Amino acid sequence: DVERSRGLGDVYKRQELNILKSRFVSMASHEFRTPLSTILSSIQLISKYTFTEQQDKRDKHIKRVMSSVGHLNSVLNDFLSLEKLESGKASVRLSEFNLTEICNEIKEDMIPILKPGQKILHNCTADKAVISFDENALKAMLLNLLSNASKYSDSEDEIVFDISLEKAILRIYIKDHGVGIPKKEQKHLFERFFRANNVTNIEGTGLGLNIVRSYVQLLKGDIIFESEENKGTSFTLTFPINK
Repeated sequence: DVERSRGLGDVYKRQELNILKSRFVSMASHEFRTPLSTILSSIQLISKYTFTEQQDKRDKHIKRVMSSVGHLNSVLNDFLSLEKLESGKASVRLSEFNLTEICNEIKEDMIPILKPGQKILHNCTADKAVISFDENALKAMLLNLLSNASKYSDSEDEIVFDISLEKAILRIYIKDHGVGIPKKEQKHLFERFFRANNVTNIEGTGLGLNIVRSYVQLLKGDIIFESEENKGTSFTLTFPINK
């Protein structure tokens, strides 16, 4: 009976994962359509701007292509992370790395994703600290949170990105001044595919925060948030860490 129950559990888990994949593929096909159209139209226009004095027009469309590619890459990363986490294949892979260097890499990766005029105000009080942590998981969490902060904020807005290491605790704080999350919907924030009713016109998979929380749990950390509609949202992540 125990083996039968275990077998049924595995079957249900595979069925749930297959349903999840099907839903993601359907959603991803919609998410891919707009950026792919943008890339195609921009490349066609760039080919027509052949004069030196038209460089500003070329630059405009190059930025559009970069932004669209960044969005496509984000959707693919969400799918790969979700599949790994849901199938039980995800495990903690510790490695030693410089925390400041990783943060600088993330800031570079965010350049094509940020809206015009947006800035990341980065403060790292763990300068030159070498830590033992899961580097890929850290990058995935930071990119998801910073991408959301950019996505749900206006152009010219500032995004706060603080990271500190004190008494073997890694603390990450990310805050935006964007649309915020309606109070009555905040209880659903970390659910798969959840999207608040005030952001349905903004592209997104509704998976990012679910993935972030899954990584937080995998790494024995904690995540809290504060949000107010039309004023912004902040996330604080803390993890036990080895220097």
